Amino acid sequence: MTPSEVVAFAKEKEVKIVDFKFTDLPGMWHHFSIPSTEFEEDLFEDGLGFDGSSIRGFQAINESDMLLFPDPDTAIVDPVCKIPTLSLICNIKDPITLESYSRDVRYIAQKAEAYLKSTGIADTSYWGPEAEFFVFNDVRYYQNQHSAFYSVDSVEGSWNTGTDEGPNLGYKPRYKEGYFPVPPSDTLQDIRSEMILKMIDCGVDVEVHHHEVGTGGQGEIDLRFDTMTTIGDKLALYKYIIKNTARAHNMTATFMPKPLFEDNGSGMHCHQSLWKDGKNIFYDPQGYAGLSEAALYYAGGLLKHLPSLCAIIAPTTNSYKRLVPGYEAPVNLAYSQRNRSACVRIPTYSQSERAKRLELRTPDPSCNAYLAFSAMLMAGLDGIRNQIHPGEPFDKDLYDLEPEELEEIESTPASLAEALDALEDDHDYLLEGDVITQDVVDTWIEYKRENEVDAVNLRPHPHEFHLYYDI
Repeated sequence: MTPSEVVAFAKEKEVKIVDFKFTDLPGMWHHFSIPSTEFEEDLFEDGLGFDGSSIRGFQAINESDMLLFPDPDTAIVDPVCKIPTLSLICNIKDPITLESYSRDVRYIAQKAEAYLKSTGIADTSYWGPEAEFFVFNDVRYYQNQHSAFYSVDSVEGSWNTGTDEGPNLGYKPRYKEGYFPVPPSDTLQDIRSEMILKMIDCGVDVEVHHHEVGTGGQGEIDLRFDTMTTIGDKLALYKYIIKNTARAHNMTATFMPKPLFEDNGSGMHCHQSLWKDGKNIFYDPQGYAGLSEAALYYAGGLLKHLPSLCAIIAPTTNSYKRLVPGYEAPVNLAYSQRNRSACVRIPTYSQSERAKRLELRTPDPSCNAYLAFSAMLMAGLDGIRNQIHPGEPFDKDLYDLEPEELEEIESTPASLAEALDALEDDHDYLLEGDVITQDVVDTWIEYKRENEVDAVNLRPHPHEFHLYYDI
């Protein structure tokens, strides 16, 4: 839509409030609103001011003024607000130079798409994220100088089989056995259906929803693939709808990668392909699993740079509670068709050109989608430009390999600290075309080390009392 069409749309829908949303560096949505009587076309050209020093990873206090510029193509009626509200996603610019802000992650995704075209390798990248999540009935957590605890609960949780629920009706999925049960074991069917209907109303195409492997309310809703910036917008809306629909039912949704011990965590497998002139350049019916040479090189780039990529695509200390063997987590730097224990998988549901793609299984939904997609694309393009071959595929179950075979396969980092070290050593591929600037890399590493790695490392863990209190 054009700005004038958005203003007309707002009047047609009789909206009372106009809401402006943008994403901070770690990946959270922020917003502020104005009454519809103040909404005019000039806002699309003049922008709206805000305090960048109060946003994580943004400006220092002496240079805090920033401008938001709404993208008219993102205009929708907000699916959550009770008062009719128009929602717009914004880009960020400097108020003095009017240049796009280097730490605006939506702008980074737009630069990545432009860089792809400039290489001549392809003109379009398609992305299909599968973000998993948990819906709990209760969550409590607290930490101070002398105590700490967390607790999550779900009526579906296998741990509640002996709880007096007045009455307890059973039907609670066992640990690691929550994949595809019908109601009454799947208590969230209607809630997930409500979520996807809200998404569809907002123009977010949904392919499927289902209960996931974990007990205690794990679910998955798969979005239909789209171009990079657009799917980043849709994934932000996806999280917003899921969290708020759960809350409307007096429940709580989380995209935390590993909220439960000894059960499956939540990943965000990312399907990706490159297209040029309407043709999928990843497709070759004569190649391994139907892949072209370009696709293999792209996979080689992903695998070569995966240790440093992990700092962006699995960006929390909790991510590495998920990336351990035995919970369907992809920790082995290998590629394979069908094999879900490899970091890079080639789905074989269809042999058509349209369906041929790579699936990177390492990311999780705690990531900043715009930044994660951009980084994955840059790693893959580096593989194509430098013809980085991924070697031979591993079609065995990688968790059942003999020790001498397993030694030949590298693994993902064991902690966020290791991943950040890898990013510090290996990030030149991200800087190509000024897509992700050195400033963004440095700010990311500094923020993650100070606010997450150090913050977690400095605090005693409750299990340490079990291990060491009587020493």
